[in-house]
Amino acid sequence: MEDDRPRELPDLTLEKIGKQDLYSMSVGDLEERIASLKAEIARCEQALAARGSTKSAAEKLFKF
Repeated sequence: MEDDRPRELPDLTLEKIGKQDLYSMSVGDLEERIASLKAEIARCEQALAARGSTKSAAEKLFKF
């Protein structure tokens, strides 16, 4: 069943980040940026894994 709540639009910040000039950033800034991006990737991977396990459980429930 579809969720009737309005969907939140994706944040386009990543699109802007991809266009920033990295040459002007310090090594520390670049390391901090990499750490933040890795943390966001891990968060996305966890969300994907959770959805996969939910889908798998639902498929097992309705399998005849």
